[in-house]
Amino acid sequence: MPSWKYSIQGLDPDRTAIASGRDLRVSHKAAREICHYVKGMRLEKAKDVLQEVVALKRPVPYRRHNKKVAHRKGVQGFDAGRYPKKAAAAILKILDQVEANAEFKGLYSDRLKIIHIASHKGRVIRNYIPRAFGRSSPYFNYLTHVEVAVEEIQ
Repeated sequence: MPSWKYSIQGLDPDRTAIASGRDLRVSHKAAREICHYVKGMRLEKAKDVLQEVVALKRPVPYRRHNKKVAHRKGVQGFDAGRYPKKAAAAILKILDQVEANAEFKGLYSDRLKIIHIASHKGRVIRNYIPRAFGRSSPYFNYLTHVEVAVEEIQ
């Protein structure tokens, strides 16, 4: 088993809590855009936003991966947006985990702010589908790592 490390260092253990999701079967592009969108939000607001994304009520603005992405009505300050339902549900679970970790440490959940959230490319599960005339087509699964750090603010 690998020992996972976080990309953020030097956190105060008395005021912060961390959680991560490893080898998630979600798109790393969608996870990157969601992480960029919710970074800096309070934890309760970020959870409400992601629940609206899962319910297809609020789009996530696509900043980097936005070529040939349709315009959406509710995107603040940006044109391109999508509803990455699967990635939002996976990141919502991680936010629930970090809230539970913070409550276990004795932090107040209504004062938590997301200070670090990042997604990284994971490993690739390679598979091939046989086709006609002895050929094959790749059928790959790209995995994603997501890590979250929250801090209690006054």
